[in-house]
Amino acid sequence: MDYLRKLMGNGGGKYRKGSSWGLWGVLGMGGCADVGHVRAIFSSATSFTLENRCSFTVWPGSLTANGPPLGDGGFVLAPGSSSRLQPPPGWSGRFWGRTGCNFDNSGSGKCVTGDCGGALKCSGGGIPPVSLIEFTLNGHDNKDFYDISLVDGYNMAVAVKAVGGTGTCQYAGCVNDLNTNCPAELQMMDSGSVVACKSACAAFNMPEYCCTGAHGTPQTCSPTKYSQLFKNACPTAYSYAYDDATSTMTCTGADYLITFCPTS
Repeated sequence: MDYLRKLMGNGGGKYRKGSSWGLWGVLGMGGCADVGHVRAIFSSATSFTLENRCSFTVWPGSLTANGPPLGDGGFVLAPGSSSRLQPPPGWSGRFWGRTGCNFDNSGSGKCVTGDCGGALKCSGGGIPPVSLIEFTLNGHDNKDFYDISLVDGYNMAVAVKAVGGTGTCQYAGCVNDLNTNCPAELQMMDSGSVVACKSACAAFNMPEYCCTGAHGTPQTCSPTKYSQLFKNACPTAYSYAYDDATSTMTCTGADYLITFCPTS
């Protein structure tokens, strides 16, 4: 998945070599239409359906590697509801769930986790710690590449299921609630509760945790006790930057169901 890590920086505008913040893709352009609850953005064979199985409201955010974001960059998704997005061919980008948000009528406000500059409609990435859902469509051999990344932390359970398509088309997900088992040194607190679990890189800013400097290659950056904790809880998710072997999924010609708070 190294070729997916080229263009997109993190929520603070910095690109960390070897992290799974970046996705590569041949990007299309187009207009958008928002009709009722279902948002049809662009026209292509692939569609994303985002569903909220949480007991609380989620505000999905989206970021495209180049070009306008899907779903205007962000929207509200009430418990039990869903929204459909249509990306252009070759789309590359990511989604994440924001929690504890409060926006005024102009779309200005703040989220407890995953905030993107205090706006309902994101123009940049979510502030870590945040669980990421990453895609590159129509990549090498016309395959779609997708993953769940906890490289920059965890804020909620998420999953991707390929619907139709050919190839391995594996399920990618993090079903377990890492907030309940987050080590004290990684905890992000709000009103006395753990609302997210930081990455060791964010918590300690050391090369061995961030896969930078002398630890900036797959050969010199190994799993740590913290990334292993994430991996044990969510085996199909990225737990550190060079986790490609077990964390990059592929499929061809599928639609994708993205679930917040999956149960299995």
